Amino acid sequence: MPRGIPNAKKDDSGMRYTSMHVPLAPNPKHVGTSYLKSETQTIWSRNAARKKELMAEETAPSPEQRRGSHVIVIHPGSRFLRIGRASDVSPVSIPNVIARKHKPPVPVPTYVEGISRPRKGQVPQLSVSAGPDGDEYAVDITSDDPFDAKMGSIIVSLRERMRFYKLRVTSNAARVASTFNEQFKPEIIPEINDPFFVDWIQDPQEDSEALVGERALRLSDPQLLNYSVKWPIHGKNFNTRDYPSHQMILDDIETIISSVLSEKLNVRRPDYKDYSVVLVIPDFYDRAYVREFVNVLLVSLGFKQICVQQESLAATYGAGISNACVVDIGAVNSSIACVDEGLIIPDSRITLNMGGDDITEFLYVLLERISFPYRDINLARWYDWAVMEDLKARLCTLAEGDVALNLYDFVVRKPGKPTEKYGLRAYDEIILAPMCIFEPRVIEFDRKHIGLRSIPHPDVTEEIIEHPVDHVTQAMIISTQHLLPPPSIVPTDVRHSPIPISQSQDETTAVVENGGKQEQQEVSLPSTAHATPPPAVESFAQSAVGASEGVPADTPMEVIDVEVDVKPSPIPVPPQPQPSQSSVPVTSNYGGLGIDVCFEASKLPLDVAIFNSARASGGDDKIRKHLQAVLVIGGSALIPGMAHALESRQVAIATPLVPSMDKVQIIPPPKEVDPRVLAWKGAAVLGKMDSVADIWLTPMDWDVLGMRGLRERCFYL
Repeated sequence: MPRGIPNAKKDDSGMRYTSMHVPLAPNPKHVGTSYLKSETQTIWSRNAARKKELMAEETAPSPEQRRGSHVIVIHPGSRFLRIGRASDVSPVSIPNVIARKHKPPVPVPTYVEGISRPRKGQVPQLSVSAGPDGDEYAVDITSDDPFDAKMGSIIVSLRERMRFYKLRVTSNAARVASTFNEQFKPEIIPEINDPFFVDWIQDPQEDSEALVGERALRLSDPQLLNYSVKWPIHGKNFNTRDYPSHQMILDDIETIISSVLSEKLNVRRPDYKDYSVVLVIPDFYDRAYVREFVNVLLVSLGFKQICVQQESLAATYGAGISNACVVDIGAVNSSIACVDEGLIIPDSRITLNMGGDDITEFLYVLLERISFPYRDINLARWYDWAVMEDLKARLCTLAEGDVALNLYDFVVRKPGKPTEKYGLRAYDEIILAPMCIFEPRVIEFDRKHIGLRSIPHPDVTEEIIEHPVDHVTQAMIISTQHLLPPPSIVPTDVRHSPIPISQSQDETTAVVENGGKQEQQEVSLPSTAHATPPPAVESFAQSAVGASEGVPADTPMEVIDVEVDVKPSPIPVPPQPQPSQSSVPVTSNYGGLGIDVCFEASKLPLDVAIFNSARASGGDDKIRKHLQAVLVIGGSALIPGMAHALESRQVAIATPLVPSMDKVQIIPPPKEVDPRVLAWKGAAVLGKMDSVADIWLTPMDWDVLGMRGLRERCFYL
């Protein structure tokens, strides 16, 4: 190298894949200019000064104008879009669905089954009578159907909890309910006596190119009327299963937002330039999802400026607390993250691939086993899905004391047919359905991923250097350590282990996780630490649990302190050269472990995932602090008994592992606040604060810096 040219250092802040040599910054002693020597010369400072000048020229707002009236808060979800002004008390909640004109033939809607089904034509094994020793809590499943085996484990869990609370069991309840449901005939309700009569759209107007929200769901027969009904959001990302291109998804999102703003909030498109937007995004977000959504709001719709807020942080704003473990149980996904002093701990984030829709579908499967009286139900039709949603909201509970052989009723409203009222008898189906989030054996996780694809092409690189925490968090690594192949030598004593201390501690963590879950089986919850593993993994998990018997008693207290910055290497791997950063997400094979860490961690039971999230947040003090402030939001938080169900399970897991763990506390939402809109209300609080003026991102900033500008302005991303 010629003399005088310094060694080029690696640039970690700019463009990633380039052969261009980036020169070092010039020595300011040798430069006669003052360029970029002060903060006032940065683009942020210049834009802020320009913004102040524009605000001075604008007319002052009228006194009667409320603070936040020109800030739109948007919280998109799988089922509902919540949108409104920051000054409003509550948002406008509409179904996040759109129906567009489609050239015939219109594709028939299909339903992807996410819950296991019993074998066709097989009579369900409903025998839960007392055993030979007179034990009324015994469960006798004699079928060889895998579904009955999965059901048996959930029923055993329920019976153990009922035994613990000294609740009696009705032995022949399933047979009695099935006999009643088979013989029930529906009652016809005249239209004049139906207070919730649905005005079905039989003949939409010719200029109705797209119907949004409730109107899209009131189409009598979308196929006959040449309409295609789609939901653009699926879980925490775009619904790539139903759309051939992601641009069609963005067009539908743009149409839904603009239609709701004009119809519900009376905000017309030419006025968008005067409104700011606060966008609520998932905790564990996909960068492509955030980029495309911000692009729609700033470029396509032309809003004035934008601020991005994560769901858990917004929920703590809405609840008025600064520290919490936020559990968001949505329709498709559930997310968990710990918030510490107003900031989300990145390594504590974990997303589970189950939610309220799985509870609804499992309730349908359970009711079918006791001869559900509505025989013609099809979950692919929206009005039939609405019947099951109504039953879930009114019937489901997690309180063991509510289990009884009761009589319920429900109403079926079909287009072009009279309203029918049915009667239904059910026993423990009402509590077994929501228990699937704690016992996810019946959920088919592999089937739920069919058809979904990532938005960015693997050959397209990002302009920002990706961090490992963007793909895999510490909580996910902790949750999947029991899936790793076993080491060749399992030491019985950690002090004489040939493995380094950090590695042996991480290995013991996986053992403790399984062992802790097994310990609490005797108390109240017979369960496992993971959901429906493959046979090879299951055998390893059993061997890990068996090995935990030889672990010293003080080991859990030693291992529970999981530091955020420690990179676990639970297996002694031969040294390999570190690969360069790749554009393909690391989730498929993080650190060369050979498993999809993010996908495997999404199968975890909810109670175990909450504990692992708290473990990833820091030491014992952090675990105690977050488990004593668990905030549950989302639609499934409304299930009766949810707080007690979480508390009892968390106490059973945390008490043996965390020293001085006094209690686990579930924080209820503030009075008269729906937990489904708590995150929206927190984002509305942010939109009305004076300090938000420093984190707005303008279209000019977005055009120059893109996602880099968003990351620099929103320091928590």
